[in-house]
Amino acid sequence: MAVGESPLPTLHAVPGLRLGTVAAGVRKVGEPDLVVMTLEAGSRMAGVFTRNQFRAAPVRSAEAHLRDDIPRALIINTGNANAGTGPAGERAVDQNCARLASILGCRPTQVIPFSTGVIGELLPAERIDAALPAAVDALSDNGWAAAADGIRTTDTRPKGRSCRVELEAGPVTLTGIAKGSGMIRPDMATMLAYIATDADIDQPLLRNLLRDAVAVSFNRISVDGDTSTNDACALIATGASGSKLSAEADIRRFADALDALCIELAREIVADGEGATRELAVRVTGAGSVAEAERVAFTVAESPLVKTALFAGDPNWGRILAAVGRAGIDDLEVDRVRIHIDDCAIVEGGGLSPDYRESLAAERMAADRVTFRIDLDRGDDEVTVWTCDFSYDYVRINAEYRS
Repeated sequence: MAVGESPLPTLHAVPGLRLGTVAAGVRKVGEPDLVVMTLEAGSRMAGVFTRNQFRAAPVRSAEAHLRDDIPRALIINTGNANAGTGPAGERAVDQNCARLASILGCRPTQVIPFSTGVIGELLPAERIDAALPAAVDALSDNGWAAAADGIRTTDTRPKGRSCRVELEAGPVTLTGIAKGSGMIRPDMATMLAYIATDADIDQPLLRNLLRDAVAVSFNRISVDGDTSTNDACALIATGASGSKLSAEADIRRFADALDALCIELAREIVADGEGATRELAVRVTGAGSVAEAERVAFTVAESPLVKTALFAGDPNWGRILAAVGRAGIDDLEVDRVRIHIDDCAIVEGGGLSPDYRESLAAERMAADRVTFRIDLDRGDDEVTVWTCDFSYDYVRINAEYRS
């Protein structure tokens, strides 16, 4: 189950990057679960990773490899997170990186590993080793759609976006794929995302662009409030277009396109949340700071009572009001807070708005996509956070996850 129809759009090839996807039998036989990406010499890559203290072995290796060497390949498996596996998990990662490096003729530290799936089970490194030659044979400039399918776990559909950006330095391509459906919460929300461009971008700028894009997209979504051990987002710049990103106008135009693409991918994750039937945007305005706005938005977005009311299409506005009140804004003046469900006023002056109409609120709450507008009236900052409802299927999917 997912919110709305979202067929995979055309995903443009990014010169300098090739992708190969195969079935390695990591968890289920015959399903694509192993993706290899190769990068042209001279490519640059930036990564943002989970802050969970039990970070998986591939996360720790990926960070070390990015710090110590120049990436030439990525290896991604689904079905097994290789988290909570101790030294044996680290050896499994090293084994797979060494195997792919030997096939490609590069150093093991030039291979960046990623995993997603069940936590606490050792990665079947031998199965992945055995499938790597086929993954390399499958490498293609146009392998994005297959890769979007190959990185899924409980996702009901692949997620990808692509655009072309006209810069003064010349046109460039941006293409990205993502996976995520449950265990989604910021500080890298079990999600993985890979975005690539053929623009020529210096490493410090690449890191800044990714950091800023993640801040307004993947770190502004929540399905269930759980941060995974394996979350990661990578931004790759191959430089193959020859278009150097240096002019201020070009940087701004590229950053806007990157932000928009990441927001679309992030919202796709929420719309495909485990068991989701409705998508919710929580827009907090009039905040004293961005951090304050985020605190309120996430408190509302992650309230099980709010999310179950959303599933029922029930405008139980007291749950929204209560969530705002417990968000930790100690000096909040509740009489100044205004709350709307889309265009339906529900709260003002510390209680129910005189303009409230139950029938209109119920109609708005029953839509596929709902927006809560919360004006704190205490500053100029604002934030939007996206989430989804809690349905019966969320419990079923997670109860049966290991079966």
